[in-house]
Amino acid sequence: MSLPQTTIQAYYAILREELLVAMGCTEPIAIAYGAAILRRALGREPEAVQARLSGNIIKNVKSVVVPATGGLHGIQAAIAAGVVANAPEKKLEVLTALTDQDPPKIRAFLDRCRFQVEEMDTIHPFDLLLTGEGDGHSVSVRICKTHTNVVLVSSDSRDITADYLIAQEREEDRRTDRSVLNVRDIVAFAREADLGPVEDLLLRQIQLNMAIAQEGLKGGWGASIGKVLYQEGKASLRDQARALSAAGSDARMSGCELPVAIISGSGNQGITASIPVAVYGQAMGVDQDTLLRALVVSDLITIHQKTGIGCLSAYCGAISAGCGCGCGICYLHGGDLDQISHTLVNAVAILSGTICDGAKASCAAKIAMAVEAGILGFEMTRQGQEFFGGDGIVTKGVENTIRNIGQLARQGMQETDKEIIRIMLG
Repeated sequence: MSLPQTTIQAYYAILREELLVAMGCTEPIAIAYGAAILRRALGREPEAVQARLSGNIIKNVKSVVVPATGGLHGIQAAIAAGVVANAPEKKLEVLTALTDQDPPKIRAFLDRCRFQVEEMDTIHPFDLLLTGEGDGHSVSVRICKTHTNVVLVSSDSRDITADYLIAQEREEDRRTDRSVLNVRDIVAFAREADLGPVEDLLLRQIQLNMAIAQEGLKGGWGASIGKVLYQEGKASLRDQARALSAAGSDARMSGCELPVAIISGSGNQGITASIPVAVYGQAMGVDQDTLLRALVVSDLITIHQKTGIGCLSAYCGAISAGCGCGCGICYLHGGDLDQISHTLVNAVAILSGTICDGAKASCAAKIAMAVEAGILGFEMTRQGQEFFGGDGIVTKGVENTIRNIGQLARQGMQETDKEIIRIMLG
């Protein structure tokens, strides 16, 4: 084994931390999770709720349907769903506690509760603070940096955060340092490591995400981008990979209640990183071990790119996952480190800079194009073609190009992000 045990264990830990399960778009679900904590700490349904949210959260919640609410969307619907669910222990699966009898309760709560929503002045792209009042008492809940990182729960100004951390330390205090990720070690880990410790997570990712993709093809979800591409099964392998990935997002963005295995806090990224690899692996007839190793390449390269970009930004996260899936497909075809690196650089050069203007039906179309970029990047590599340093933001060395993407997204697109939010909020 060429990798030190410390690196191997860190990669296991990163996969465990990232491959979580969520029902619904993760930003409204994070709000619902916070609202469920608020309800539990208050001991009753609040009579009034103030929601202070970072602009990126507002952007991603504005248009997406909240599952199990009967088709409701938006910030107030997410709060109401979490209050009625009242199951903070379920975290990003909080809305699985809702039943068919609950949508009327959610609507009734929306009618009687007083809501105040405002944008928060914060340095963190992911930041939410909910304050609820009822029976003369007040509870505040803050979740910051990542979707389940509870940093404050207070009751009548008394800090009770420790009671709501589900018997574990704060998430940001236990996250593995992502700086250990690099393409060389990712490929070595995928090729050489025992995948036993994470096999169940990888199999679950394929199972859950393929299930919602199939549902997206069957149902009339969103703009039916998946159906448009699939052409009743007559699509090429390339278009099947695009179609099934888009179909998963079609369903998820429109309130489908099937769970999704997420990456970097995003179900759309979890879908994009996994489904094309599974589609190609099945068509090629590879064994399960090879498929899972290719999926590890896709997942970890996606996470590696997102580390420099950040959790939420103006840069569409599906693009990173599309580049990742291209690398996974390259691995399936026997690609070595150089070929996987070239695939990533090619894909990055093709589609970087696509804006994120919130979670909504058109995300499915962006996913289809992200997968196309990943596959085209691989096809270029297979035919000996590549982009070189000096071609736009591409520079010599795959790690340097990844750093450029992080700089573009995190710093260069800050004003773009603010303008997108201003436009969306009218």
